[in-house]
Amino acid sequence: MDSRVERTAPGAIVAPQMNAVVLDRFGGVDELSLRRIPLPEVGDDDVLIRVEFAGVGSWDAIEREGDYDGAFGVATTFPYVLGWDAAGTVAAVGRNVTRFDVGERVYAATMPVPRGGFYAEYGVVEAEFVARVPDRVPTEQAGAMAWDALTALSGLDLLGLRPDETLMVFGASGGVGHLAVQLARHSGIRVLAVASGDDGVALARRLGADDAIDGRKVDVLAGALEFAPGGLDAALVTVGGEIAERSLRAIKNSGRIAWPNGVLPVPVTSPGATVSYYDGDRSRIGTDRLNAIIEASSFEVHVARTFPMERVDDAHRALNDHYLGKLALRVG
Repeated sequence: MDSRVERTAPGAIVAPQMNAVVLDRFGGVDELSLRRIPLPEVGDDDVLIRVEFAGVGSWDAIEREGDYDGAFGVATTFPYVLGWDAAGTVAAVGRNVTRFDVGERVYAATMPVPRGGFYAEYGVVEAEFVARVPDRVPTEQAGAMAWDALTALSGLDLLGLRPDETLMVFGASGGVGHLAVQLARHSGIRVLAVASGDDGVALARRLGADDAIDGRKVDVLAGALEFAPGGLDAALVTVGGEIAERSLRAIKNSGRIAWPNGVLPVPVTSPGATVSYYDGDRSRIGTDRLNAIIEASSFEVHVARTFPMERVDDAHRALNDHYLGKLALRVG
């Protein structure tokens, strides 16, 4: 750990410093700046992670613009550090933490408020939300995985589908969606993937979808009813909008729809099936289950592009481009 003591005047000592991408106010890409700030403090139940890779998600841009300001019941303070998921190695642990040793590879899901996110060389997280990286998963993939995979897994839990029941994953080539395809197929669920672009369709098929269609080119409702003439049993929606809303007519009235909180816009009209809004379970129970599936399958996280931390502005601009899976920052 970079614990160099920095002195600003004779006898004056400031906290150890780290490089981080910070916001001094909410706004556009130009508000992101790279500079040194104090390391976060490690509490008794915390793990300090030396970050190697951090995920870059569409919600980061929303947060950067200030749309989450106050949404979590915590007053905003600056400098503000983005970054909801990351992977790296354990740099230090609190005195109550016994599950992890310094140097172990770990990943975690966090919330940037109130303690700062992972666009930084170090991030501090309660041990409950930290997990070891499975041996077969590269650290780069693990860094972009946590929230997306746990959101996908929680959505499938909510739907409670049995093997051979049918599921539409809407947004199947995105971060949450391409992981949901794999998790569903691992459970024997028949998956119709609604993806974006020929490359997105190809990715969904390669990851195990029983069928995949391009939601920008194909009548999704017709394609869904061709896949399941009697109606689909369920849907997991990771992209909102008019096409998604119309597609939900393919779900049986007795079916179920899982809609992660933060996926916008929400449906204007209520579909016949029940819509359940939910958050991903980032607890130890969730990560233990996720790791068990990863160890027992060919699970992969598709990282479209990885940017060095000093090019974080380019990473945020790329969120507006067509890409598959997830974007990432190389921090360490």
